[in-house]
Amino acid sequence: MHCRQGIKSIVLESSDQLRMTGSAFGTWTNAWHALDALGIGDSLRAQHVRHLGLVTNSTVLGIQTSDVPSKGEHEARCLKRKVILETLANELPSCNIRFSSKVILIEENSAGSCFFKLLHLADGSVIKAKAVIGCDGVNSLVARWLGFQKPAFVGRSAVRGYADFEGGHGFDPKVFLFSGKGARYGVAPCDQTGLYWFYVFTPPDQQEKGIIEESPAKLKQFVLSNMGKVSEKIRNVIVETKLDDMYCSPIRSRTPWEILLGNISKDNVCIAGDALHPMTPELAQGACAALEDAVVMARCLGRALACRGGSVPSAADHVYYYSSSEEEEEYERIKMGLKQYAKERKWRAADLVATAYLLGLIQQSKDRVVCFIRDKVLSPYLARMVVKKASFNCGNLKAT
Repeated sequence: MHCRQGIKSIVLESSDQLRMTGSAFGTWTNAWHALDALGIGDSLRAQHVRHLGLVTNSTVLGIQTSDVPSKGEHEARCLKRKVILETLANELPSCNIRFSSKVILIEENSAGSCFFKLLHLADGSVIKAKAVIGCDGVNSLVARWLGFQKPAFVGRSAVRGYADFEGGHGFDPKVFLFSGKGARYGVAPCDQTGLYWFYVFTPPDQQEKGIIEESPAKLKQFVLSNMGKVSEKIRNVIVETKLDDMYCSPIRSRTPWEILLGNISKDNVCIAGDALHPMTPELAQGACAALEDAVVMARCLGRALACRGGSVPSAADHVYYYSSSEEEEEYERIKMGLKQYAKERKWRAADLVATAYLLGLIQQSKDRVVCFIRDKVLSPYLARMVVKKASFNCGNLKAT
């Protein structure tokens, strides 16, 4: 918003630096539409290989069940988190990112203008904000302020890792997915030397779960012991992953009806990304949907804040002087823009959350009948469903 729409904004980051947790994540066609709208698509393409297909495999039968090639304009890549975070950060003036700024309370400005929100930070400072956009993750403070419940644990956890092969990994530029009894995992190349992988599983009993998740060595051994019938080449990806380059976290999801019925925006406050639509990873759409949110948000606010003459106030103007009536008008414009954003995003977000959850139930079922039907009948359909949900264009940033 700051650079592309001319809307002055401040990013409050609770960490003391850019957080690199997560190593990499998948991006599909819809994400690349968003990255192009943000003006950083080509620089990221130059650093990551394009995936030419999606291959599914059964770890029960030990066979490949489908190979869906990329067609037309479909685009998929696996982005290194460090690269995309640094690219996005470089688009902003350094003073617009405030580190070590954890928000602990959102308060109405009862002592002054009602058109601002007061953000209380952990260090005791207070920021007066014209608009608050909560991109604060699964445990979002802003989402709770809006009345959303804490996302529910779906009974599964995910291990994510990154393996670097100095001499080249030798994998084709495709996404390789594996489904078995109670587990699902995948491997995808980021570039010629780096591979991102994930492993989604149903944790054992609570005591063993804690031991596995807290000990990287035992976590790695757990994954290797439960991969099913796969090639040594696939196993070697996990073997070659350094313990510091893998982590485990519980999977949480919001219900689609809460997204449809809840207050995504209220007054001059709204949520986006995992704060809005935490979902299971079957569609690999968490980060992609967040990028869509960013474009739609910027567009809606840009339109709403456009001056009567049709232009957006310049970000170079650091001080604005408003009468109370002008202040109220700007507040109403922000409120209108966020309301439009919520309207545009709720059905898309609910659809992704619901589809990902249903795919997870099928792909990680332990039922013999379900596993047989999945491996023999449904695999091509499920693979195409992933591609179908990625065939979405959030539009551009132009405020018209």
